[in-house]
Amino acid sequence: MDSTPLMDIAIQFNRLHYTNSQLLDFYTALLKPRMIEEKMLILLRQGRISKWFSGIGQEAIAVGSTLALENDEFVFPLHRNLGVFTSRNMPLSRLFAQWQGKEDGYTKGRDRSFHFGTLEHHIVGMISHLGPQMSVADGVALAHKLSGEKKVSLAYCGDGATSEGEFHEAINVAAVWDLPVIFMIENNGYGLSTPNTEQYRCEAIVDKAIGYGIEGYQVDGNNIIAVYELISRLAKEMRENPRPVLIEALTFRMRGHEEASGTKYVPQELMDMWAKKDPVLNYEKFLVQQGVLTEKSIQAIRAEYKQEMERELEIGFSKESPVADLETELGDVYFPHKQEVIEPKQAGLSQKRFIDAISDGLRQSMERYPQLVLMGQDIAEYGGAFKITEGFVKDFGKQRVRNTPLCESAIVGAAMGLSLKGYKAMMEMQFADFVTCGFNQIINYLAKVHYRWGANADVVIRMPTGANTTAGPFHSQSNEAWFFHTPGLKIVYPSNPYDAKGLINAAIEDPNPVMFFEHKYLYRSISDEIPDDYYTCPIGKASLVTEGSEMTIVTYGLCVHWAKQILEELNISADLIDLRTLLPWDTETVAESVKKTGKVLVIHEDTLTGGIGAEIVAWITENLFKYLDAPVMREGSLDTPVPFTRTLEQQFLPFQRIKDKIIKLQNF
Repeated sequence: MDSTPLMDIAIQFNRLHYTNSQLLDFYTALLKPRMIEEKMLILLRQGRISKWFSGIGQEAIAVGSTLALENDEFVFPLHRNLGVFTSRNMPLSRLFAQWQGKEDGYTKGRDRSFHFGTLEHHIVGMISHLGPQMSVADGVALAHKLSGEKKVSLAYCGDGATSEGEFHEAINVAAVWDLPVIFMIENNGYGLSTPNTEQYRCEAIVDKAIGYGIEGYQVDGNNIIAVYELISRLAKEMRENPRPVLIEALTFRMRGHEEASGTKYVPQELMDMWAKKDPVLNYEKFLVQQGVLTEKSIQAIRAEYKQEMERELEIGFSKESPVADLETELGDVYFPHKQEVIEPKQAGLSQKRFIDAISDGLRQSMERYPQLVLMGQDIAEYGGAFKITEGFVKDFGKQRVRNTPLCESAIVGAAMGLSLKGYKAMMEMQFADFVTCGFNQIINYLAKVHYRWGANADVVIRMPTGANTTAGPFHSQSNEAWFFHTPGLKIVYPSNPYDAKGLINAAIEDPNPVMFFEHKYLYRSISDEIPDDYYTCPIGKASLVTEGSEMTIVTYGLCVHWAKQILEELNISADLIDLRTLLPWDTETVAESVKKTGKVLVIHEDTLTGGIGAEIVAWITENLFKYLDAPVMREGSLDTPVPFTRTLEQQFLPFQRIKDKIIKLQNF
């Protein structure tokens, strides 16, 4: 580890091999974000922008590291990295429009400040949770390795965010997979108001690199030459010898976490000390000493930048504010995709269990999409906990069928990163229950990325789900309702082998994030003759399992089989609708059936309260009330965790209550 203490010494500039022209370029790149920030603080006080996270005092890190990269290498900035955007020569007028929430901004007024990205400039927009940027950087770096590109990615992280689990997960994955990622830790002393003494106990953040078996370097983050020199050297090495590196850049935040929070919690002597280490003024003084700058040239450069800013501000302010258009807002939730259902080209059929159908679909999708990567715990040589990917390593290799460390969040983030580079990713949650460990990445990154700034998450997450297997409260949950409430996701839940294969293929084809639920009890308990050839089923379209006149039953998954069994036992004529897709769900098919039968029961295996059935019942009641001959009924599992013992589990599950409810509805 290179961990020279730097906080108590003055900035030691060394021009090294850099020409006057290069040193001047560093200066102009460093000055621009400082001058923009000073202007933004004035506009903030005038109420012309809504919020500002200042990077004053930290500019040398963002500017030095971004300039050291190639322009097509991805950068993952945070709040205080304006220098990343200006160093990539983004139009100032559009940046100003973004900060004012204008239609011409990068998020069309949907998000603020630095919560945006642009693939054109190879910048990936942050979310407020900070740490997830590092995992997405892993995915981009993985794409570089898979495609043989000699590139690196660079992700910023604050000292406070090093306490997040995502920090550990992302670095560990990068270390295990030898990914070319530079993790740049901006140590500015505080996580909002919490000092580092209350964040961690190690002497320096760079020391954490030791635990991951990777290189770590400490650099004076206020010295632009030192930052540029270190990053450029490491990036050059890593392009030839891919590996992750951790860098701790020592700096200080001279303003509040954001302007409203102030800096009263910071000792004045600390502020005074770091004011003397101002990265812009000290470098400016150094260049004057070197004969690169004069007072006259400094004033000329500042005047030129001021003129440019005023001109670009006028353009930004002249842009229109967003018009609230319902069609536009709803249309931008998903990446545009018009599915064309693919029929099998050959007539061959084979008897396949539910589990075999999923495996068959995955295999054919791997053949169809060379840039599809499968990831998950134990999915390689072992074939996964349920053996769905058994034999895949032999056919497709370990680069595309990847065992992962036990870290769901980082792998979801890596899947997002692969998508940014044009790959498709399938991640297997070993059990759907474990998705809680990756919840943030799914809900806040995958689901929102297209709506926020136009990128897309071409990611499928397979979710082995459900009870009736005496597996207890941590391996049996039906948690599809957690995601049903999240715009931007699609939820698929097949009930039979034909749909399982057709829908997994369709999910992988779809460029949007898809949660693909597979009921574990169905894996080896049902089978059917299905096409050997590749085919897809329509996402968003329900199927009519049985047709009848007495009632409509709306359900999905294992409950389809329970309902069919009960209807046969009771000799009841009913429309049995298998939703197949839960988000978006097929209102048209449901409405058509309800208008015909006048009686409806909605059932699911998930616990009753707050389940998907409640939304469907509410929709039917609101939109189809005049066609009803009975109250809309619903049934689900008990509002308890899933118990382990067979007798308790059978009471928990709704089979008998479904039967009773069907009889009640028939007799109403």
